[in-house]
Amino acid sequence: MPSKTPPAGKPTHFLGLELATEQLRAVVVDEQLDLVAAEAVDFDTDLSEYQTHGGVFTTPGDAYTTPVDMWVKALDILLQKLRTRVDLNKVKSIGGAAQNATVWWTQDSAAQLASLSPQLSLHAQLGTPKTFTLLHTPSPHDASTATQAQAIEAAIGGPDSMAHRVGTAAHASLAAAQAMKVREDNPEAWMRTARGGRLSLASALIATLFLGRWAALGVAEVAGTGMWNAQLRQWDELTLEMVAGSKEGGRVLKEMLGAVQLDPGRRLGAIAPYFVERYGFDPETSIIPFTSDHLATYLSLCPTSSDSIISFGSTDVLLTAASHYLPTRLYSLFPHPAQDPSETPRYVTMLSSRNADVPRSLVRDMYTKSWSAFDRLIAIVPPGGSIGLDDKLFSFWVLQGEAYPFSHVKGIYRFESGIKVNEFRDLRANPRCLLESQILSFRARFARMVSQTGLLYPARPTPRPSRATPLATSLGLAFDPYDSTHLPRRVFAVGAAAHFPSVVNLLGDVFDAPVFVPSTVLDAAQIAPAQASPPPGVPSRAALGSAYLARWAWRRATRPDERHPSFEDEVRWLLGKRWAAQQTLNAVSSTPTTPRFSPSAAKHLASASARSGLAATAFVEEDEEDVARFQSTGEVPTSSVFKYPPEPESAPRVRTLTNTSSSSGTTNGTSSIGGTPGAPSTAFTTPDLMAPSPNALSPNGTSSAALTPISALQTDDADAQFGLVKVAEPDSDAFMAYAAMVPEYCRLETLIIKGLV
Repeated sequence: MPSKTPPAGKPTHFLGLELATEQLRAVVVDEQLDLVAAEAVDFDTDLSEYQTHGGVFTTPGDAYTTPVDMWVKALDILLQKLRTRVDLNKVKSIGGAAQNATVWWTQDSAAQLASLSPQLSLHAQLGTPKTFTLLHTPSPHDASTATQAQAIEAAIGGPDSMAHRVGTAAHASLAAAQAMKVREDNPEAWMRTARGGRLSLASALIATLFLGRWAALGVAEVAGTGMWNAQLRQWDELTLEMVAGSKEGGRVLKEMLGAVQLDPGRRLGAIAPYFVERYGFDPETSIIPFTSDHLATYLSLCPTSSDSIISFGSTDVLLTAASHYLPTRLYSLFPHPAQDPSETPRYVTMLSSRNADVPRSLVRDMYTKSWSAFDRLIAIVPPGGSIGLDDKLFSFWVLQGEAYPFSHVKGIYRFESGIKVNEFRDLRANPRCLLESQILSFRARFARMVSQTGLLYPARPTPRPSRATPLATSLGLAFDPYDSTHLPRRVFAVGAAAHFPSVVNLLGDVFDAPVFVPSTVLDAAQIAPAQASPPPGVPSRAALGSAYLARWAWRRATRPDERHPSFEDEVRWLLGKRWAAQQTLNAVSSTPTTPRFSPSAAKHLASASARSGLAATAFVEEDEEDVARFQSTGEVPTSSVFKYPPEPESAPRVRTLTNTSSSSGTTNGTSSIGGTPGAPSTAFTTPDLMAPSPNALSPNGTSSAALTPISALQTDDADAQFGLVKVAEPDSDAFMAYAAMVPEYCRLETLIIKGLV
């Protein structure tokens, strides 16, 4: 039965977890979505006995694996940390997210989970071969399954046929490819699981531990396994047969995968007695279906239909809302991870690139030796590596297997004036050309997705672009590169690369859109700009999104009359109320207070978008009237606290020029952010895998300058109330310069794909 509504005055908390590659993270929020606590367990430092690097083991043949029992032990440590900071009895619902990985359970594990002793740790009872048939599971970095992924795709009929059946073309990270490789290379582990065991995803591992029994997979996450037919809402039998090797094997694999929870907010069950007795959880605490880390990040930002999210990391990802299901090989498509069955189905599109952190780190080490020098070169080198219009430089770094159409491509390709070269004559162009290539790839793929499929329409505020304008046809493209109306109105950036000015400025210029970061990312940039993981006390976006999902599911079960049109509307409503209350406190206090949610961001936002006392008071009074009307009549509030985005969807896009201009021959990454005028930007694009010496020298022999992270620009209240901070404005001249580079970029990309260079 669902958790009961707590007595008046008793705080209610919600726990969100994220099983990332390098850490297990937790976030606790209250009913108003205020941050209560944030904790993490770092696999390399807190569990050094496993001797992982970045949470993984590397082996020959592009194989990356992770010890599953390390994740179990990490949960023990994490809950011990949380118990010292939070009364876990107040937690009413638990949600979570995880990296893309598989977990292979034995038949005996079901009995072990059901008989856990609260006197012993989880690891002491479950960290053995009796629990898991595969002790080291492939991680998302693993590229050794590329052969299996291509074999599955070919057997189904090619990338288009596979995308139509399972919502995605083949790539090495698919659970289907990982399962096929286990069957071929480790038949003993496959057979042990097939004899009454369970094949689950990493997210379901944590949910399983909390339930004390195997947890059902969530519908949004199984859509990314390569084995789920979202149109039929069932496992795809043909794909299962390809993975398992036979029709009978496909039937067994279906049993191994188990049932799928089609309602992402439905309660899977109550927390296991083990956690009640050992850690003091409420016995009625609900466990809901967990999801993927990227989708949980999406939930934490609540984008509109005209926004896009770019997440930088070991795999770079672009996420956008879609109003209907139109699968193609151009992108991956997922059901929205938080929607009521009564809603019109919504979806999330994903464009991804596995060649993200690794090429950036390699270019840094080859040409600069430090991130500050890396960014110094981006600042002094003009767009395209040249001030000329017809002699731009391009580079393509394909070091790891990608999805279609790069599934057969591997190598480093550089071009000067359209001719392939082994190295640029000016070595300083390498950092900028790499970063431009990575962002232009998303720009071109996004434009193809919109123009060729119409996937994002009619939900988007702008009219759908014509498939073939005369200009586009003359350029050999399916879209007009000079037309920005089909591009996102806003770009939300997260990840370590979003900490630094040159990256966000380049994003804004290429997409011709303002760039925002969550206030938590701004906090992390100010505290530890060279750190991929959030610093202590700063919540991760995926864990925060999981906590929001837990709160949404709890409200559905306990207060069904408090309905909102969607998950996003409910979260915005709550964040808007919190903002209004905070502004009232700031107005009546002689010393402005800062919310617990984001201390340093609050300082930036207070100076960038302060309200008058009268406005804040009127805002709260209007809010209170809306709440009262909503509770009595069920009418959805319409005051400014609930409006998002602030202007009508049909309003034209306004672009602000910055001092960054392609015509100048240089780019000034800090001019639009703040800091010393004329100083070069200092960007950090990836986790610092090889921390440089403080006295590391740049190519010219001078000592590297300290990194200067992003800072807040003037941010509208309508954005700030939802925890967003503007960090870059687009430059129209720079956008036109990059638009002129798109046709040549696409031409060279085609030559690489066809093997003509």
